[in-house]
Amino acid sequence: MTDQAALQTAPLVSIRKEVDGSIGWLIVDNEPKKNALSLAMWQAVPEAVNQLSGDPAIRMIVLRGVGSESFVAGADISEFEATRSTAEKAKTYDKINVAACEALKAAEKPTLAMIRGHCLGGGLALALACDMRISADGAQFGIPAARLGLAYPLGLVADALRAVPASTAKRLIFTAERLGSEEALRLGLIDELVAETELEARTRALAKTISANAPLTLRAAKIAINALSEGASPESRAAAQSAADTCFDSADFIEGRTAFLEKRTPVFEGK
Repeated sequence: MTDQAALQTAPLVSIRKEVDGSIGWLIVDNEPKKNALSLAMWQAVPEAVNQLSGDPAIRMIVLRGVGSESFVAGADISEFEATRSTAEKAKTYDKINVAACEALKAAEKPTLAMIRGHCLGGGLALALACDMRISADGAQFGIPAARLGLAYPLGLVADALRAVPASTAKRLIFTAERLGSEEALRLGLIDELVAETELEARTRALAKTISANAPLTLRAAKIAINALSEGASPESRAAAQSAADTCFDSADFIEGRTAFLEKRTPVFEGK
């Protein structure tokens, strides 16, 4: 990989972005704290996502943590006295971490969380904000809010409800238990489970498959699915229809049907 940029929040603590061909990697880098997210790291996520999503060379965004121990072990609790110790402070803090998750959901490019190790609290929220989730065996998932005495923002609870039934979301929050990767797959928290040694290779293969498809079709599908999963307001329905119209008027649609008739692999440009 070639490091293209880094949004530094403190020495050795950052949200980094790397570009490798058509894949944009969004990297949580706070390994000494199991990739726990500081407030400044939460704040850095939207800009990094927007930069990757706006790069025409990138077809897919993959979110991962540094090292093998953790994807993201949650928010940095050591900051909570200063940043989240009252209801007013919590409102400000929650707006920031919800904005990070919303940036991933709103990204025009498909997003994939590559999970190994701990995926807890805010880390699970980020993973659920991605379009897809692939996990290594041995990963652990959980929402420890009940052991801390805090409440989750409504938007992040809604993301959990889009992934699992209400009773499962309640169980995760009520018990604060950690689930293994096989249980997470059974419940629908993740989409695919692979051996830890195969995780990166499988992630790259999946990203390559998706990147080869028509970008405008992927964008239209994401807008439509997000709209329907969130209640499909008139505005979101209009946005979905507009994205679909763009597909039919595109050079990529011409390329797709021409390649099919000529029995060759299409080459899409997102135009």
